[in-house]
Amino acid sequence: MALEHAILVSLLEKPGSGYELARRFDRSIGYFWNATHQQIYRVLGRMTANGWVDVLDVAQQGRPDKKEYSVSASGRSALADWLHEPIEPESVRHEIAVKIRGAAFDGPAGLAGLADEVARHRRMHEDRLAHYLAGQARDFPSGSAGDDGAQAPSADPGRELQHAVLRGGIAYERMMAAWLDDVLDTLGRLARPRG
Repeated sequence: MALEHAILVSLLEKPGSGYELARRFDRSIGYFWNATHQQIYRVLGRMTANGWVDVLDVAQQGRPDKKEYSVSASGRSALADWLHEPIEPESVRHEIAVKIRGAAFDGPAGLAGLADEVARHRRMHEDRLAHYLAGQARDFPSGSAGDDGAQAPSADPGRELQHAVLRGGIAYERMMAAWLDDVLDTLGRLARPRG
């Protein structure tokens, strides 16, 4: 996927300025597709030149005018083409997994240091899980699905699909926390004296 497609999806959900789009990436889209503010502005310029987005100058009281971006017919067509292309499953890159495997070569002190790092990562995943759950409670108060993800169909496919992605993030963070708990248990077992 190119950043262009993530931007097209975000602008179809709600048109906005480059600043507003960058904030959406900071708050939600960025959890599954990272982009810096500079990248977003650079790609918006290219998308404007390619005719994928329309730009409307919006006057503001007491502030500089802003540019509001929306998806053009050409942008919708480009997104539709991409949506129909097959994609390959992504390889997951976890630097922490390489550190865990490498700890076997660093001796007992390395295992203790790794336990601290694994615990730090676990807290970060727990924090992100709490953030996702709070977002679900705020944005989908009556639609929190059960463990199987089943719930009543919505009249708004966009919101329902946003919720499906959010549920995927929740499941991922729960899985990561459980895996890191397993790693911590393993490190604790390895640190015990043998006898």
